[in-house]
Amino acid sequence: MTPWMARSPEERALLNPSFFSLLFWHAATGHMAEGGVGLPFSTAFLVLPMVLHRETREALPKMVTTSLPVWLDDNQLVRARLAERAHTLVPYTKEALMFGGMRGFLNVSVDAVSAEHGWKRKISAELRRSSDEVRCCAKRADFLGRWFARAGSPATVMALMGVRP
Repeated sequence: MTPWMARSPEERALLNPSFFSLLFWHAATGHMAEGGVGLPFSTAFLVLPMVLHRETREALPKMVTTSLPVWLDDNQLVRARLAERAHTLVPYTKEALMFGGMRGFLNVSVDAVSAEHGWKRKISAELRRSSDEVRCCAKRADFLGRWFARAGSPATVMALMGVRP
């Protein structure tokens, strides 16, 4: 991974660990709300490739009751490209999880990623000042957490998406 200051301004702006931590916080919050446990560590690696890619984010279903296999069958191009995007974003995912964990924003273990709820008020305030796209990404990350909680085991979700841990 390139040191922070050696990265281009575009890379620092677009692949920002602070923003990515926010997305993980929302995904973990959604997973906890729906499944009662933190976001499984392995499925955390699916959040960025699905939320950051506009076409995928917009293609996500509106309801968590939508079957993941059925949705993937209807969106085969998403599944075909997801593994490559996930692989490309692995270093950024790891960086963001470490960033969030070191700042007390996230609780990261080998099993799960959990949101530190003491940040809820501050996150809500910051999101109100953010762009529509940032708010949309946060909302879709929350959705993914809830959806993954209903979709089955992490191994099942990863296999359906065509991604290997």
